[in-house]
Amino acid sequence: MSKLLAALLLASSFSLAVPGIAAAAEKGSQNDEQPSFLERYTNATQDVILQGLKLVGVRYRFGGNDEESGLDCSGFVRLVFKDSIGTLLPRTAREMSEVGQRIDSSQLKPGDLVFFNTMRRAFSHVGIYLGDNHFMHAPRAGAEVRVESMDSSYWTKRYNGARRILDGN
Repeated sequence: MSKLLAALLLASSFSLAVPGIAAAAEKGSQNDEQPSFLERYTNATQDVILQGLKLVGVRYRFGGNDEESGLDCSGFVRLVFKDSIGTLLPRTAREMSEVGQRIDSSQLKPGDLVFFNTMRRAFSHVGIYLGDNHFMHAPRAGAEVRVESMDSSYWTKRYNGARRILDGN
């Protein structure tokens, strides 16, 4: 199966698994209703999300910054933003935490960067927010790029903040 097909299947299953997305997509198909989940956001946001979903399943590698050899969390985020919209971000999660606009967790929108303390220091992990309290990231050695809920106790306890990189998001 091609990676693009796998990403599209994942996006479909993600929209079914995350409350509100499937309903929004269904409503968006009716002419007099709200737009679908992806139609509500800029093309840049759509591109970032779809590019990130294409990388689901890529193995984690500390310091990794390409799809073939593996990706760490910041390598994943950098690659997604570079390949989807041409935005070059700093190399580390800590450096990324200083770019863009700081936003409150109540204001999160798809495409925002979310940061966590996973190594006993602030802003040591980064992912890309998808909506409905889910994010995609490269978690750790032995794992693969994946989508997870920020509602799990692990991520809730470690949440450090968020930044908005995309204009008009």
